[in-house]
Amino acid sequence: MARPITVLKLTAGERRELQRRVSSSTSSKRDSLRAEIVLLRSEGVKVEEVAQRLNVSLPCVSKWSRRFQQAGLDGLNDKAGRGRKPRVPMETVEQIIVKVTQPPPGRTRWSLRSMAKEVGVSRHTVHTIWKRNDLKPHRTRTFKLSKDPKFEQKFWDVIGLYLHPPEKALVLCCDEKTQCQALERSQPGLPLGIGHIRTRTHDYKRHGTITLFAALNYLDGKLISRTEQPHTHVEWLRFLKQIERETPKSLAIHLIVDNYSTHKHERVRRWVDRHPRIHYHFTPTGSSWLNLVERFFADLTSDVIRDGSFRSVPELARAIESYLADRNADPQRYTWHTKGEAILAKIQRAKEALANVI
Repeated sequence: MARPITVLKLTAGERRELQRRVSSSTSSKRDSLRAEIVLLRSEGVKVEEVAQRLNVSLPCVSKWSRRFQQAGLDGLNDKAGRGRKPRVPMETVEQIIVKVTQPPPGRTRWSLRSMAKEVGVSRHTVHTIWKRNDLKPHRTRTFKLSKDPKFEQKFWDVIGLYLHPPEKALVLCCDEKTQCQALERSQPGLPLGIGHIRTRTHDYKRHGTITLFAALNYLDGKLISRTEQPHTHVEWLRFLKQIERETPKSLAIHLIVDNYSTHKHERVRRWVDRHPRIHYHFTPTGSSWLNLVERFFADLTSDVIRDGSFRSVPELARAIESYLADRNADPQRYTWHTKGEAILAKIQRAKEALANVI
């Protein structure tokens, strides 16, 4: 009588993890193979057939089937002490890890080559150790912690408009994008093609700048906009009057703005006071990231301005206006999802981390 086929039993969580290891591009060939063996054995496939499908030996299939049956997912890991012994002494490894946070005199960071020369190992060794320990001295993240004494009060005022928009009202995220430069590249670049990236010259001719005033409707993603040359309180007030004209008179208007001086000019404040349906909401000082129109400005920069070549300021203005028309024809709404408490907790952790450094 034939020996009965042993079927490995998997929990739902184990099956998901094994399938992830098989399909993930970041899994090693070794881990992917072991996971595939267990999955096939859980489907009742014979040892011989599994070995034939995966082009491995019978002992290999039996070994990892048995290891999984005895210890689950942990059984698919290599046992301690197996494999080739490291050729780099632990003292050298520790030196590479410790020194990465201590830049050499006159420099802001270590490079692979300078660290390799300092410690006396190859550049590949340094790269491997840094990667294994998630060390990335070449990368820097920017940040800004607001010192506004009324930060939390203003923070909740703005977040409240996003998470609980008022009824019978418009929430408009407003700002001006200044210094939109009309740069003309000195020579035409090559377009993107198979086998090569697009090119552009490093030099250019300046034709001037333009300022874009924009009000992003948080509820539907549409924009009210205008372009101007300067960006004083006169142009800002002109933009506010445009908003007042182009919005339904029956709706209140809540404007989210930053602390730029033109937004607080005396003439602007007097005009706002004479229009009770318009309500100002200031973001905390140094926290323009709370204003969602900044997200639109980032899209505009990457889609139109940064890589474009414009022979004049009017040509740049037409490109911006065309982009705005397309956006309003098919508006894209930016929705705020993050809870206010989570943001404040993150800011508090950043303050504590900085306090330990200082």
